[in-house]
Amino acid sequence: MTAPLPPPRPAPSTFADLGVPAPIVSALLRMDRPTPFAIQVAALPDALAGRDVLGRARTGSGKTIAFAVPVVARLSASRGRCVPGRPRGLILAPTRELAYQIQQTLRPLADAVGGRTVTIVGGVPQAPQVRSLRQGVDVCVATPGRLEDLMRQGHLRLDAVEVTVLDEADHMADLGFLPAVRRVLDATPHDGQRLLFSATLDGDVDVLVRRYLRNPRVHSVDEPDSAVTDVQHRLITVPAHHKRSVVHDVLSGPGRTLAFTRTKHAARSLARRLTDAGVPSLDLHGNLSQNARTRNLDAFHRGQVRVLVATDIAARGIHVDDVALVVHVDPPAEHKAYVHRSGRTGRAGNAGTVVTIATPDQRTAVRALLSAAKVTAVEERRGPLEHSTDSGGTPRAPSSVPPRDHNGRQRRRRRPRR
Repeated sequence: MTAPLPPPRPAPSTFADLGVPAPIVSALLRMDRPTPFAIQVAALPDALAGRDVLGRARTGSGKTIAFAVPVVARLSASRGRCVPGRPRGLILAPTRELAYQIQQTLRPLADAVGGRTVTIVGGVPQAPQVRSLRQGVDVCVATPGRLEDLMRQGHLRLDAVEVTVLDEADHMADLGFLPAVRRVLDATPHDGQRLLFSATLDGDVDVLVRRYLRNPRVHSVDEPDSAVTDVQHRLITVPAHHKRSVVHDVLSGPGRTLAFTRTKHAARSLARRLTDAGVPSLDLHGNLSQNARTRNLDAFHRGQVRVLVATDIAARGIHVDDVALVVHVDPPAEHKAYVHRSGRTGRAGNAGTVVTIATPDQRTAVRALLSAAKVTAVEERRGPLEHSTDSGGTPRAPSSVPPRDHNGRQRRRRRPRR
């Protein structure tokens, strides 16, 4: 007789089931993160065991906790001490905004075990960062440029790094940061643990994997460039001379909205027009100082403004809860940008809506872009007298935009002569 097969082991339902230390589990509960997401369930056991991990998951899937928890857990278990200018953990991110977002997740986890963290990014004075390094830190969250700058000045060495994380590796490649990333990784001990997370694992990312990871455990919970599934996509085609009124109509609805434009000037101008029309809005782009970018993003996060108008600086790494609507005011040039922009809504299992506004001459290109992104969009044509619908399907008359002169100032209506 054949012995009956043992019953299947239940899938882990809590972070404690995955082997996360109790102090970190408590910190996750305080952060309202009681249940692990798919990428965390897949990657945490191997990462906590000290293995190199290669993770692929779409934006908004919980990758930050998937690498922040094992970094903190490993450094806590090794019981090393903080040495000035020699961090024991390193997390590399492509942009300042993403680095700050990672720090917001990392800090409460590190505090739970008595660890110290610092963010090393450009665009802000380096003196506070240097002071933190001199006091000694356990984990450094950094962008490659400022990190290398402080290394050249002698404020920082990476020879004590026990675990290195490379987040958004494909975006690093897109921005041309791979030479700097290689120099940084070469400065870390070759036998240290390395965790690499990316939306795609091909091309230049594969070069990094083969050169720096040792027998990595691969965990992939999504197809490359896969779009968020709990999101409704809409394509609105509108004549160019009516686009402004349709954009205003779409962005005037309720809920938190993130709008993307192609240029910094367009973002600034649209945010100003919306605010003038009674829709509180702010802009986010590269011409703003880091303090202004942080302040505007924070105001959007706290709900002080309803619309954030951004260039692609916000397409990756920016996490704001409950973004109900993403609007491509200017369609992106390629499908990866569409996926990452759209990934700002529908995060962590929530539903969302993505609207792309295109002129007739853009329609064919946008359709090809949606096909490449594996997105099926509901199409509609919109004219000056047509009505839009709100999230519940109820028709809503388009909002009128006050007429303006060529400088953007509102024109005064002339009174008829008697």
